[in-house]
Amino acid sequence: MNTVSAREVEPPLVVALDIGSSSVRGFLYDRLGRAVETVQPRLTYSMRLTADGGVEGDADELCGLVEQCLDAVLEQARPRTDKIAGVAFSTFWHSLLGVDANNVPRTPVYTWADTRSQAAAETLRRRLDASQVHARTGCVLHSSYWPAKLLWLRDTRPETVDAVSRWMSFGEYLFLRWFGQPACSPSMASATGLFNQRENSWDKELLQLLGLEAEKFSCVTDQNRLYRGLRKDLAGHWPALYDVPWFPPHGDGGCSNIGSGCLVPHQWSLTLGTSAALRALWPADWVEVPAGLWRYRVDGHRFVLGGALSNAGNLFAWLQQTLRLDDDQVLERQVAAMEPAAHGLTVLPFWAGERSPSWNLRAKGAIVGLTLHTTAAEIVRATLEAIAYRIAAVAEQLYSTVTDAPEVIASGGALSGSSPWVQILTDVLGCPVMLSGVSESASRGAALLALEALGAIKDLAEVPVPAGKSYQPDARHHQRYREAAERQRGLLARLFDSPPQP
Repeated sequence: MNTVSAREVEPPLVVALDIGSSSVRGFLYDRLGRAVETVQPRLTYSMRLTADGGVEGDADELCGLVEQCLDAVLEQARPRTDKIAGVAFSTFWHSLLGVDANNVPRTPVYTWADTRSQAAAETLRRRLDASQVHARTGCVLHSSYWPAKLLWLRDTRPETVDAVSRWMSFGEYLFLRWFGQPACSPSMASATGLFNQRENSWDKELLQLLGLEAEKFSCVTDQNRLYRGLRKDLAGHWPALYDVPWFPPHGDGGCSNIGSGCLVPHQWSLTLGTSAALRALWPADWVEVPAGLWRYRVDGHRFVLGGALSNAGNLFAWLQQTLRLDDDQVLERQVAAMEPAAHGLTVLPFWAGERSPSWNLRAKGAIVGLTLHTTAAEIVRATLEAIAYRIAAVAEQLYSTVTDAPEVIASGGALSGSSPWVQILTDVLGCPVMLSGVSESASRGAALLALEALGAIKDLAEVPVPAGKSYQPDARHHQRYREAAERQRGLLARLFDSPPQP
């Protein structure tokens, strides 16, 4: 990670909080995008899982963790808190929360991984022109997004819907608690599936179908709007932050592109954490979205195109627990020693459902080809390869939008300790993959966007980005993987046949 000692920082400094689906992390960045090495608190938490596909969190509990993390940042940043010029946020996209007229949560925080609205998504697909919705909102009609969740809630929990005064993301709720009003940036609105990105307003057709008024949602603010005026008790608790600007939350995916230095269309940011995503950034006033991918805003003049998988590090963790894999080093050596796709297994890595690029609402996990001789290491290798095939399917769609050879920059906790997985990805994609020298790209991206808005950075491309190890593809392995990927696609079609979505 690109760090600097507290004595060597170049002000101004920005506090950046990264609120992910399993942890809250805090950092202090200087003008050159370097993290102060002594300021890196991390608090972990777990979402509540339900047997019917629910993945949800408690808004106030999570808010308390964010506040604890901010406390720790300020404590560790002493005595340089007087150099702090802003507070920035990277938060997980697609979360949905309803509050009543007294700003009290009436629902949990529903995450993208909550699949209970699958039937509602199918209803929306029957009643709407899916391709037109995709073109307007940049999002597919899917359980990951707000329209399906809101329809599911209306049909299954009408009393809850009646009690909700306003719907928002978790990041908006933070600002509601701290400033008395939610802060909804174009970045966060664009990833709801309910926002017309062309008109920069909540989508009229979807609102009408859902029976909701635009007033039920936050006003979308300018990405660079500055918030000041903390609640009195918080102003006394965080005196160093009382007069500095706070920036509305950005989506973590767009921030990762900025933080890893992927600033133009042929620079692709590959992130593998709990989930996975492959994204390309477009500096433009508008860009069309290819079939199977999504389009979100980073800010008022940048878009990010890409695709996301619901299964990555979370699936590897499931394998570790279920197969009782204790020694990671032994497992890694076993996986690395295997020939590509030589295990005889075909895996559909959809334990948490399927998103990009086919958005199949019925897809589930499957392992085909098991025998009495199959080992745990072979199951792991086959699953890592299977996830890579899905990333390659996203890459195929991205190839339709660029003419230059892609530069793939990879990051994320699932890759940092697994050289075999990085090589598998490189061989499956058939192009070089470089590990990012930035281990916390989302928080760094949020900080850089804040520094740009403050005028401390004139051009993001001028900020140095540290590079990591580069991996080169093996042509023979790439061909074997192409054949295995076709077997995976055939199995998906046979088991969970459904027409591809726009």
